Amino acid sequence: MISQYQESLLLPGRTYQSGPVDTTYEDVLENIDSGIMLFDEEGVISFVNKQMYGMLELTRHSLVGCTISHLLSNVRLSRFKKKQVLQSYREMVYKGKSNYEFLDEYGRYWKVTLCCGEQMKGCYLFTVKEISDYKLIEQTAYQNDSLAMLGKLSASIAHEIRNPLTAIRGFIQLLHPHLQQLGKQEYGKIILAEIDRANDIIHEFLTSSKPSVPQVGMIPVSALLKEVVLLTESEALMKGCQINLHPFQEGDMMISGDVKQMKQVVLNLIRNAMEAVTDRADGLMGIIEVGAHREGSEVRMFISDNGKGMDIRTLDRLFSPFFTTKENGTGLGLSVSDRIIKNHGGCISVSSRVNEGTHFVISLPLIH
Repeated sequence: MISQYQESLLLPGRTYQSGPVDTTYEDVLENIDSGIMLFDEEGVISFVNKQMYGMLELTRHSLVGCTISHLLSNVRLSRFKKKQVLQSYREMVYKGKSNYEFLDEYGRYWKVTLCCGEQMKGCYLFTVKEISDYKLIEQTAYQNDSLAMLGKLSASIAHEIRNPLTAIRGFIQLLHPHLQQLGKQEYGKIILAEIDRANDIIHEFLTSSKPSVPQVGMIPVSALLKEVVLLTESEALMKGCQINLHPFQEGDMMISGDVKQMKQVVLNLIRNAMEAVTDRADGLMGIIEVGAHREGSEVRMFISDNGKGMDIRTLDRLFSPFFTTKENGTGLGLSVSDRIIKNHGGCISVSSRVNEGTHFVISLPLIH
């Protein structure tokens, strides 16, 4: 039956004359929150509700009587929507799946469901529903579970690992003169660097699971950004990129918060930007822009780069614990940064395009 139906979908469109329909049922179908499209036993669209043709940005008249082939050849249907219609058809009709989920160009999640078989008398009923809210709840639950697991894990491993690492570090420092006599001092440097990296990872675990209480004080935004740029300038030059600190046009803006935690957030974003611009495939010099401006009662600090950028799927999971695109990353840096800023009454937003760059904005309330 499925093979016959697939062949029938390739037939040219025809004018469809619908029979009498109970208007009560039609009104119900018109006003539900899902898009509905019904194909008859010949593979022709016999019914479509306003939610569905609204999603496709077409008219009911242009859809009723069409086959899939006719629909995909409609010049008014966008390329992205054609791709998703075709992909849904392949996944559900060819591969026999009962539902299919996808992410649209605006970052919204959708679920397509297919109902067919004997109860449909040869017809195929497709329903489309936005599930972005459900996905958000699912992701939040997953994040909470991850953080709970992280708290238990970090509490159990912190002392067990840090104590021997401290002992190893001390003995390596004692052995340094002997290694220098043997001409092997580089080995000692590598060991110390790896111990420090292990300690940093443990620190990230502890911070993400149980961040310290902010030591609140007055922080001049200009001084904060100048200090962080000064700390990272030499590292940027070594990586072949440049950091531009924009001049402050609006005087000294003040925020309230923990200066160490604020530095941690900005440092993390600038270092992420450095990694993004050094991964450029075209060899052009990486540029990182840093600055701040007043927006109503808030200050907007921004860190932009012209690096490799990110796609929608990466952006969607960017602040999730353990999610990373780096080979040696922990996936905790941005998660910790996001939590720190939220604890200070602000938020972090991000926009990015593949091969064009990324733009982070930290929004925090100003102190007047």
